Amino acid sequence: MSIRIRFMILIGILSLLAIVGIAAGSYKLSADNAITEAKAKGQLVFDFLHSSRLYFKTSQRPQIMGLIDEGEFIPELMSGFTLTRGVWGEFQKENSEYLFKQATIDPLHPDNKADKYDMIIIDKFDQNQDLEEDEGTIDKNGLEYYYYAEPIFIGESCLRCHGDPAKAPEEITDLYGTENGYNWQAGTVAAAYVVYVPLHEALAKARKASINLIVIGAAGILVLMLAIWIFFSQYVIKPISMLEKRATEISLGKNLREPVTTSSKDEISSLARAVDRLRISVEKMLQRFNK
Repeated sequence: MSIRIRFMILIGILSLLAIVGIAAGSYKLSADNAITEAKAKGQLVFDFLHSSRLYFKTSQRPQIMGLIDEGEFIPELMSGFTLTRGVWGEFQKENSEYLFKQATIDPLHPDNKADKYDMIIIDKFDQNQDLEEDEGTIDKNGLEYYYYAEPIFIGESCLRCHGDPAKAPEEITDLYGTENGYNWQAGTVAAAYVVYVPLHEALAKARKASINLIVIGAAGILVLMLAIWIFFSQYVIKPISMLEKRATEISLGKNLREPVTTSSKDEISSLARAVDRLRISVEKMLQRFNK
């Protein structure tokens, strides 16, 4: 294998490794930026829902309770879960790509039923009840999301509706039945608020950009290698081949009167001068020998 081919292979491999490394770094940076942006959005959405629920709990609900007959229950006016679900329903009309779940192991309302992805998060809170929040990325139904979650601890006040179904408000049992959403235990984690922010589009764009970078880089490598090939052929291989031919001729005593010259002014020029000195020496030696 010629020096030229070996050199081209080495350049090609090193260039390809550099392009792949740059593409991988580009994807990592883009993915990190996407996650950082999703985290900010998720926290903002969560804070909005939390603020809505807190305002309802501290300001609206106490006044509503004073206007409602004892034992009467109107979910839209008295349930924080119903309020949050309704607020989210309005929000999602303009932001359908976001997901929010009052993910509950055994809910009254079926929309709050925790799926297998929600259960992973709830289990974390249940196993570590000192954990006040959880966040990360998750593959949900084949799509990538960033999630932010906080646990829902069951207090004594929750048991009014979620304790013994026989003691639950009649409006609750009439609306939801008596099969699901009851017999919760105070002090346990039965649910979690979870916001899912889509990452799949941003990550898909990052992957596409990385692939484009590799393709463009590979095309650039080919152009570079072509330029190197032409340069080597003209300024390295051609002069060296000429010197090889002249050295062979000199070793056979041919064309000794023809000077060895090259137009370059580099190491090849130095080699040409050395070959020419060899030519002169051989020529003088043969002249002395022939006398």
